[in-house]
Amino acid sequence: MLLKQLSYLIALARERHFGRAAEACKVSQPTLSTAIRELESELGVPIVMRGRRFERLTPEGERVLAWAARILADRDSLVQDLSDMRGSLHGHLRISVVPTALPVIARLTAPFNERHPHVTVTATVASSVSIQRGLDNFELDLGVTYLDNEPIRHVRSFPLYRERYCLLVPRRAAEAKELRITWHDAAKQELCLLTPDMQNRRIVDAAFRAAGAEPNTRVETNSITGLILHVQGGQLASVVPRHFLMAPGLPEGVRALDLVEPELSHLVGVVVADREPLAPTAKAMLGIVKALSKRDLFAPDDSVT
Repeated sequence: MLLKQLSYLIALARERHFGRAAEACKVSQPTLSTAIRELESELGVPIVMRGRRFERLTPEGERVLAWAARILADRDSLVQDLSDMRGSLHGHLRISVVPTALPVIARLTAPFNERHPHVTVTATVASSVSIQRGLDNFELDLGVTYLDNEPIRHVRSFPLYRERYCLLVPRRAAEAKELRITWHDAAKQELCLLTPDMQNRRIVDAAFRAAGAEPNTRVETNSITGLILHVQGGQLASVVPRHFLMAPGLPEGVRALDLVEPELSHLVGVVVADREPLAPTAKAMLGIVKALSKRDLFAPDDSVT
């Protein structure tokens, strides 16, 4: 069995097309097809259901795919570990964060890059469901997500900060003269909110329900930046985490009102799959995370308590 055969299988499962998988692996389609058939012959099981084209993986193929992901992840960890033994960690670190945690990324990657200049970091934005899937499938090394609301399973978690909420309104709105607003009154605004697949939206909806209100949602987006831009446009209001007022900052023409009754907060932190050994790049990032968790990331009242 060759590692490249396993990488071809992973590409085929992802692309669900022999030609696209071959292109992704930078080999010819016959080369990829032959390698998959050789893997089937060596293991003595059918891996791919074929008609005139790729149909699906067989049940045995799904099992082989799971092992292939684990084996290739262990191969990468071995290479990283050997580079670390030589005194200079090399490799790749893959992180996904929920949209509301985006401001924390630079606070993690900046010190990490300074300590480990030969590691490439890929940071993406994803839902908590996608982060769970990526950790389970060895496609991610770490995630940043909510720890006390719809918690991710089979992980070790490391708290970073508490997320609190405010209502953004156009500066010319009547409410802009106030310092705070109840969730019940905020529901009466014409709102732009995140899409329902985002956990933050489900948190916000639960807060409105707790206040006995139904939000007047006019626009939905999967981007925090989109929320802020819609408010800046002067027609809509939005609920955002309060730390966005500090990073990247409150845009011109927008005011922020603290949301009260209830005063809500949720714990956000880093998660890694609960398995050993961890990839050396993930271990190195956890060292950064543990140091950061001992101090406030955004403001004194956003500390982990």
